[in-house]
Amino acid sequence: PDSIVKCTNKVYLAELLAANQIPRPRTLVLQKGNIEALERELQYPVVLKIPDGSFSRGVFKAADRRQVDDITAQVFKESDLILAQEFVPTEFDWRIGILNRKPVFACRYYMPKHHWQIVKHDAGGRITQGGYKAYHLEEAPPEVMNTAVAAANLIGDGLYGVDIKQTERGPYVIEINDNPNLESGVEDAVLKDELYKIIVREFIRRIEQRKSR
Repeated sequence: PDSIVKCTNKVYLAELLAANQIPRPRTLVLQKGNIEALERELQYPVVLKIPDGSFSRGVFKAADRRQVDDITAQVFKESDLILAQEFVPTEFDWRIGILNRKPVFACRYYMPKHHWQIVKHDAGGRITQGGYKAYHLEEAPPEVMNTAVAAANLIGDGLYGVDIKQTERGPYVIEINDNPNLESGVEDAVLKDELYKIIVREFIRRIEQRKSR
């Protein structure tokens, strides 16, 4: 529960990453009346996020001030705070799975065609996802792996999925997910059943450790 509370609050995550010097896109916390700060600190396009969004919902891209005003006018009806971030375009996001402070899987999620997020929600409610590819841990860039572990360790020792953009300026943490997806043929494509065995063994270790106290 502690990890869920931390990971689902994007404002908390942004401040936590900044305080610990974890690389991430430039981020501002907006309130009503301080929209001008966005134009002073960031360049268009910008990404606007509600504090508790998930699965790419509550995340918007604004190309200019008019779009910012339209989006924030709607979002401020539901939330007192909005996260504004620089837009970092990439063909894919890394998802690094961390369990008990160690990596257990590495996967790329690709953007759907002509879209800038890994999940596209159309006006009719239909969802489109891009492709994916799992990698052996040693195949993922060391700087991506190290950044993911450092970010997850700020939350705790549970099971996390750290989303990272790999850029020319280095890796940027986009999000730390509690209870990350583990889908057949996706995140487990390399380790297969061994991935689930690793997780179950950790459950057993924790149960037995608690019994011995």
